[in-house]
Amino acid sequence: MMSETFISRIKFFSSMNYEDMLQRGKKALPEIATATERFVVPKVSGHLEGNKTVISNFFQIASTLRRTPEHLLKYISRETAAKGEFKKQLLIFNTKIQSSKINEKLEQYVDEFVICKECGKPDTKIYKEGIVTFIKCQACGAKHSINSKI
Repeated sequence: MMSETFISRIKFFSSMNYEDMLQRGKKALPEIATATERFVVPKVSGHLEGNKTVISNFFQIASTLRRTPEHLLKYISRETAAKGEFKKQLLIFNTKIQSSKINEKLEQYVDEFVICKECGKPDTKIYKEGIVTFIKCQACGAKHSINSKI
């Protein structure tokens, strides 16, 4: 035996056309939440001074990546073939380098030395066992060796 509320609902919905039902259904949906990444590689900010490139947020970037500024500088210097040095809270390269090129090298660094190859999370630490350098993921426990020339 059908209840009266069920029968009244059938009558109500059968009197609506498709467009009305569609609009009613859309209104009942929750707001769409925008998905944001938990980990975003920061972009460099700096300027040119003559023939030098000055990066002002390098230490913040290294801190976000949870790597030493020295390790990160060694990698970027090698990849850009430009000598860099720290002066106070600034990184100064001895040549003009486009920020887009440094950002590209940062992305490569993150792929090679920060992101876990197994789970894709940035929760990793670099450590040495003897002469071999490893990255160990704090999230999934995976570990893999890396190029220790840096």
